[in-house]
Amino acid sequence: MAITSADYDEPLLLSDTYIEGMVNYKGEKIKNNNSEFGRWKSASRVIIIGGVESFIFFGMSSNLISILTMQLGQTTATAAQNINAWTGFILMLPVLTAYVGDSYVGRFRAILFSTFIYVLGLGLLTLYTSQLAGCSNNAEGNLSCSSPSTLEVIFFFSSLYLIGIGSAGYKTCAPAFGADQFDELNPDESKSKSSFFNWWLFGLSVGSCSSHLILNYVQDNFGWGLSFGISCISMVIALIVIMSGTKSYRYTPIKDADKVNPLKGLTNGLVDVVKNWRSYSSSSSTIPIQVEPTTNSTPGSRKVGTASVISKVEDVKAILRLVPVWIICLVYPIVHAQVLTFFTKQGSTMDRSIGSDFQIPAASVQIFLSISIILFAVMYDRIFVPVARAFTGKSSGITVLQRIGGGIFISAMTMVVAAIVENRRLKIAREFGLVDDPKATIPMAVWWLIPQYVLSGVALVFTSVGLQEFFYDQVPGGLRSVGLSLNSTMSGIGHFVSVLLISVIQKLLEHPLLRTVDAGTHHPLILTKSATLTSLIEHHR
Repeated sequence: MAITSADYDEPLLLSDTYIEGMVNYKGEKIKNNNSEFGRWKSASRVIIIGGVESFIFFGMSSNLISILTMQLGQTTATAAQNINAWTGFILMLPVLTAYVGDSYVGRFRAILFSTFIYVLGLGLLTLYTSQLAGCSNNAEGNLSCSSPSTLEVIFFFSSLYLIGIGSAGYKTCAPAFGADQFDELNPDESKSKSSFFNWWLFGLSVGSCSSHLILNYVQDNFGWGLSFGISCISMVIALIVIMSGTKSYRYTPIKDADKVNPLKGLTNGLVDVVKNWRSYSSSSSTIPIQVEPTTNSTPGSRKVGTASVISKVEDVKAILRLVPVWIICLVYPIVHAQVLTFFTKQGSTMDRSIGSDFQIPAASVQIFLSISIILFAVMYDRIFVPVARAFTGKSSGITVLQRIGGGIFISAMTMVVAAIVENRRLKIAREFGLVDDPKATIPMAVWWLIPQYVLSGVALVFTSVGLQEFFYDQVPGGLRSVGLSLNSTMSGIGHFVSVLLISVIQKLLEHPLLRTVDAGTHHPLILTKSATLTSLIEHHR
C-alpha cells in the first residue's frame, strides 16, 4: 500500500523501539515486539499468490505454441517468434513496473493493479477462445482450421500482452513485498527473510508443477476456453487472498520527496560524483564531505543539502557495485535457457512410452525439474542451512555470493551430464542407422534425462534464490523492487544471448571440418558450449 508521509522522519531514540522504515495500514510506526503485523502470517499470503500466478503463467506459456499454430493458423516459425517476443517483453518490463511500485503507488498497490490487469486479460482470452470454431477434418480427411480475422488476432494479442503486464508486476513487486514482512535488523526475522525466498521458489514450483498436470490436460482435452476460465477464477481467488491480509501487512512508506522521482535522485547523485570527482582521494573509497549542494543556497539549509547529496551518491555507488556481479551472473540464464529448449528436443527423439498405450509428451518431462526444485528447496532450508550454520556460524549457512557461485558451478555440471547423455543418444542413433531420420524414435529411454533435470533444479534453488536475495539486500530500501527487476532483466538478456550463442555454434557446425553429424541431430558441442563459458568465467572469479 502506498503510505505517504511527508514528515516520516522520526527521533533517533525511537530506532530501538520501532521497526525502521515500516508502518501499518494506518500509517503508524510498528513496534519491534508487535507480532500483529508482518512475519510469516503475512508473507505466506504472498507465497500463495505467487504460486497461483506461476500456475497460470506456466500453464499457458508451456503450451501457447499450440493455440498459435492450430487456432490462429500461424506457422511454427512465426509462432515461435511471437512467443519469444512476448517472453522478452515480460522479462524486460519489470524494470518499469518495479519503478512505478517503488516510486508512486507502493508495492502492495502495484500487486493489486497487476492482479486486476491479469484478470482482465484472462477474462478477454476466455471470451475469445470460447468462440473459436477450432479445427476439424474435411471431406478429404485432412485437418482444416478456420482462419481468424485481423481484428480477432489483434484482440488475442492485446489480451495476451495484458497478461504479460500483469505477470511483470508480480515478478518484482510480489517477492519484494513478501520480504518486507521481515525486519532485517532483527536476527530471528533476518533468518526468516532468507527462508522466505526459498519458500517463494517452492510456491512457484508447486504452481508450475500443478499447471503441467492440470491446465495442460484441460487444454488438450477440453479446450483453451475452459483453461483460461479456470485461470481467471484462480487469479480472482488470489486477489481475495492478498486483500484479506491488508490490515496485517507491513508497508514501506513513500515519502513526498521520493514520489517525485527516486531514480532522478540517482541520476543527480551520479552528476554530483562527476562534478566533484577531484574531491575524491584516489586511495579512498569513501564519499568526501566536501560535496557542494546544488539546490540549497541558505546557510541553514546547506547541511541538509550536503547530506542529501551524499545520500544520493551512496545510492549510486550501491547500484554500480551490482554491475560486475550482474554481468558475471549472465552465464546462468544462458545455461538455463538450454533446459527449456535442447533438453525438450532431446526428449522428443527418445522412447517416451509407458506400457503399450501411453506416451509422455516431451514437454511434460520438465515436471522432473519442478519436482526437484520443490524437494530441494525444502531440503536446503531445513537440512543444508542448519548443517552449514554449524560450520560457518552464519545465520544463513553460507553467504549469498557463495550460494550464487555454487549454483553456477552446479549448472556447469548439469551441461556436462547433458553432453554425456547426448553422446550416448547419438551413438545409439548411429548404431541403428537413425541419424538421417530426424522423426525416428531412438531406442533410448527418456528417463536418461532425469539426472540433468534434477541437477538443473538444484542449481536453480542455489542461483535463482541467491540472486533474488542479493539484489534485494544490496539496493537502497526505496528501490528494492527495482533491484529485483535487475534479476529479471538479467534472465531476459541471458536468453537473448543464448539465442545468439546457438546461432553462432550452428554456423560453426556448418563448416565441413566440424559437420560430423547430419541435420536432425544435436551435436554435443551445442550442449557443452554454455558449460565451457561458465567454467571459464567461474575460473576467473
